[in-house]
Amino acid sequence: MAAVFLLLLLAFASPAAARYTANWTSLDARPLPSWYDEAKVGIFVHWGVFSVPGFASEWFWWHWQGQQPPDPKCVSYMSENYPPGFSYPDFAPQFHAQFFNPEEWADIFKASGAKYVVLTSKHHEGFTNWGSPYSWNWNSVDNGPKRDLVEDLGDAVRNRSLHYGLYNSLYEWFNPLYLEDKKNGFKTQQFVMRKLLPELYNIVVRYRPEVIWSDGDWEAPDTYWNSTQFLAWLYNDSPVKDTVVTNDRWGQGTACKHGGFYNCQDKYTPGQLPKHKWEKCTSVDTLSWGYRRNMKLKELMDLPAIIDDLVSTVALGGNYLLNVGPTADGTVPSVFEERLRGVGAWLETNGEAIYATKPWRVQMENGTVPVWYTSKGATVYAIITAKPPTTTLKLLIPQTSATTKVNGIIKIMCCHLEQVHDQTHDQ
Repeated sequence: MAAVFLLLLLAFASPAAARYTANWTSLDARPLPSWYDEAKVGIFVHWGVFSVPGFASEWFWWHWQGQQPPDPKCVSYMSENYPPGFSYPDFAPQFHAQFFNPEEWADIFKASGAKYVVLTSKHHEGFTNWGSPYSWNWNSVDNGPKRDLVEDLGDAVRNRSLHYGLYNSLYEWFNPLYLEDKKNGFKTQQFVMRKLLPELYNIVVRYRPEVIWSDGDWEAPDTYWNSTQFLAWLYNDSPVKDTVVTNDRWGQGTACKHGGFYNCQDKYTPGQLPKHKWEKCTSVDTLSWGYRRNMKLKELMDLPAIIDDLVSTVALGGNYLLNVGPTADGTVPSVFEERLRGVGAWLETNGEAIYATKPWRVQMENGTVPVWYTSKGATVYAIITAKPPTTTLKLLIPQTSATTKVNGIIKIMCCHLEQVHDQTHDQ
């Protein structure tokens, strides 16, 4: 295995480029590729075997057979709907994805106004959405869909000029190699050397993702995962070394401290302008990242809530990664598509105040209605996502002068202001 890694390193070596060493001081000094901050909006896709039971969440297997005591709702769901002895791996052949049309998915994602898409290549269940040579019969080519989902979606997304990223869980709940390492207090690395790292190198070389969205790191330190060694290769010698971005989930204690952009935690909302580039990941379904058969409309984010969330995130310097969970048969539920197309319609009108902007000196003004500010060069955008009580709205923060130009077109739609005020003035 070491020989394979060495060949990869040699194949993509670039001696003339700046080199990063395998420590956080060096890795954290790498500038974030500019495309990511300019993109602002991405789509997250949680899809896997967990989409087959479609119950509780993508953590169904753990809640049913991992945690102690098991979740009684998951136990009842299985006993009432499946025969005795039915195991979680028995769900995999039912992950048909027979209606999966990557071109249609990519059209929806493009219409959402997103600039990048992140797909789960492997969640905590360990099932890989590509034909991993290190996951025999527990992958989408050998089992279930019988196709390379990572490649198919990646091709369609890139054909629409969107950036493509991959989510990867470091740990796997029930992998025997991982459980043995865990039993040994993570003093051994059988799982890391024989499963995790080979797969990480495999997806980078084969699919060239521009985002590596790491997760499942919290049980062990980064030294167990060999995170800094992998990232040094990724930044120095990989085929995506100049464009790839990574998050901060690389081992116990790394969140909000190390990595490319910071997630900190799911649905992270800092409340004030952070010093480091960050991303808010959130889900249309407020109770799950994966598809749920029994989701209710009241449990979903409505369009105004999504727009409010997006605007406040961008005003505070963040990117907004909005998740949808497709069904096991390969469709994006219509209610999710409706939300995404609604976001795209708003961005079609207001995207100038979102894409490639920077936080202004004041991010939010709390007057009769909240006003969020973004900026681009000498232009400042005031974004209002609630209807003012009167026909005139006074902005208190901007200081105008004789040369200030104010442009504003306001279109009221469903009690939300769909256009932005943009102001050019001395800051």
